[in-house]
Amino acid sequence: MLIHEFHNFNTHFRNNPLFEVVCFTAEQIPDIDGREYPPVLSGKLYPNGIPIYSESELSKLIKKHDIDVVCFSYSDVSYDYIMKKSAVVNAAGADFLLLGTKSTQVKSTKPVISVTAVRTGCGKSQTSRKIVDILKKKGLKTVAIRHPMPYGDLSKQVWQRFATYEDMLKHKCTIEEMEEYEPYTSRGLVVYAGVDYEKILREAEKEADIILWDGGNNDFSFYKTDLSITVLDPHRAGNEITYYPGQVCFLTADVLVINKMETASPENIEILRKNIEKYNPKAMVIEGASPVSVDRPELIKGKRVLVIEDGPTLTHGGMKIGAGTVAAQKYGAKELVDPRQYAVGKIAKTFRLYPNIGTLLPAMGYDDAQVKDLQETIDKVDCDAVVIGTPIDLGKLIKINKPSVRVEYNLQEIGKPDLQDVLDDFVKKHNL
Repeated sequence: MLIHEFHNFNTHFRNNPLFEVVCFTAEQIPDIDGREYPPVLSGKLYPNGIPIYSESELSKLIKKHDIDVVCFSYSDVSYDYIMKKSAVVNAAGADFLLLGTKSTQVKSTKPVISVTAVRTGCGKSQTSRKIVDILKKKGLKTVAIRHPMPYGDLSKQVWQRFATYEDMLKHKCTIEEMEEYEPYTSRGLVVYAGVDYEKILREAEKEADIILWDGGNNDFSFYKTDLSITVLDPHRAGNEITYYPGQVCFLTADVLVINKMETASPENIEILRKNIEKYNPKAMVIEGASPVSVDRPELIKGKRVLVIEDGPTLTHGGMKIGAGTVAAQKYGAKELVDPRQYAVGKIAKTFRLYPNIGTLLPAMGYDDAQVKDLQETIDKVDCDAVVIGTPIDLGKLIKINKPSVRVEYNLQEIGKPDLQDVLDDFVKKHNL
């Protein structure tokens, strides 16, 4: 048995004597191949841990170990991508497996709200922030649990609790991790993450009235959900039925949020409406926008600017614009400076791997070397100012040698129903 993703192993295979897991393969997480899934996580059936290989070795591994089944566990991938992997696996002689919610979701003792999306970069973060703000005003303790980002020492990431910025420094978080945790800690809230999501849940339940699952990419929730909210992006209309597992989130949602309506075309919004009516007509639909603002618009108007956007949104999310781009256009930038000619090291490699990023700089920071390369790239770019469209205050992590502005953006519902209505009903239903 060869599988890809740790949560699927933990919930379906770790203590299952019917399977022998030979190894993991990895593709989307940088520099994870060559490591191992450690004994502290792999369980009694695997006292020596489980090796992790590059996915480029997939066919060789299947033949070398006489693999019977390969369990596919990537997220935010097209159906074309999945079936090409299936063909490779089948050609090597193995079966191809996709695990569903029954096999992988953990049951909580507390009510669970899940926020998922049909693609990376739809606006889960804004939606989650709005939910915790509403519940906080109701006097309810909401504890967020964030989708895994296993970039560091896995044996030290079994479960992690973040309540302050210092907690993120203590755990040596990457830029990608900080982008997701800081919006909670800056509000005086707690967010958990790690690798073993049952242990994480049991710790979070000790201090929570409500568990908020804040999904990553377009994965479905790791927990059995009492209220499922899925965010749609009209800039990528149609992807809700062509990407996995985003369509699972789309089909199972109680509430669908159409975000970014202020910048989307009417034609794309209509595509979403028709797909909702066809595939999930019972869902409540909330319309929303993500208006942007900056503290010093004079640094943008008439200037040549470097726009930095959230890394995963531009890379495997495939987006051509983000909050920084919208802000640069809104406040009258003269030009978006192309960073590609200035890119160094791992940032240059990112542009080679994702050639369609264009004239935007992805805020990649999976390790210290990548952060160093990001700073050096920014230093070299010939521009008047830097527009930071990332969820985190990038200036806390790297020294930017040019004038810079940070873009703020929040979910703003349009009309009724809205999240307040949804959460009023949820709280009443669960006697909270």
